[in-house]
Amino acid sequence: MSSPEFARDVVQSAADVVRRRWADSGSDAAGDARVGIILGTGLGDLADHIAADVVLPYREIPGFPHSTALSHKSRLICGRLDGVPVVTMQGRCHLYEGYPVSQLALPVRVMHALGVRTLVVSNASGGVNPHYAAGDIMILADHINLMWTSPQDTLEATSPLSARQHAAPYTTELIELAERVARREQFVAHRGVYVAVTGPTYETRAEYRLFRRIGGDVVGMSTVPEVIAAAQCGMQVLALSLVTNVAKPDAPEQVDADEVVEAAAAAAPRMHKIVQELLLRRA
Repeated sequence: MSSPEFARDVVQSAADVVRRRWADSGSDAAGDARVGIILGTGLGDLADHIAADVVLPYREIPGFPHSTALSHKSRLICGRLDGVPVVTMQGRCHLYEGYPVSQLALPVRVMHALGVRTLVVSNASGGVNPHYAAGDIMILADHINLMWTSPQDTLEATSPLSARQHAAPYTTELIELAERVARREQFVAHRGVYVAVTGPTYETRAEYRLFRRIGGDVVGMSTVPEVIAAAQCGMQVLALSLVTNVAKPDAPEQVDADEVVEAAAAAAPRMHKIVQELLLRRA
């Protein structure tokens, strides 16, 4: 995807495949999805609640990367969630898997080409804020991009409007909606800052101290390329991070990948509550 023209061609080709397969299912939801969802580590089981019209492995969609990460199933699900047409990514890819950032952003651009105007992104993260606890949810209000790359790098210069959206990509209205749901359902949801790193190794004690000092609340290895692409497309964005562990630089504990997945799965019902409320407002 070395040129804007090639990138646009790939987006259109991928969108055409998804659109055609969804239409072939005979569903009246085809072409009517306005909400896209990206399900990250341990949260892919939310897909079980979707009344699927078509399930497409990423390998069947032109240009889509396929994940090698633990618990990521690498498939696109088109159907209805709580009665609302949605396009859902069950699993995502990461920079550490060797893909260029432009390819990581491709699925979001395809969602936009399919008509999606609101994007919900989920991930699992490690807490660096000492006031957080494992199992908490953080609603992203901002991010710090330490991936040192952006999906805009391979596209033409953006308009001033797009630049403003890039500077404030998370939609305040949706952040406040998520906070209201957390208060109503009585679970913890913080508003905070996500530090994006390339991975795949977990952070050192010195790095945890650095991330906290520069204003981070959690750290993770995904999400920001997708959010930047969504902002460039003019989409509304809600991003939710499940805190699977909290770093204690002066009393470090071993981080276990299986425990990360288990903690994320346990929090999935709370994530679902927030998504349900958003879908109700978008129905």
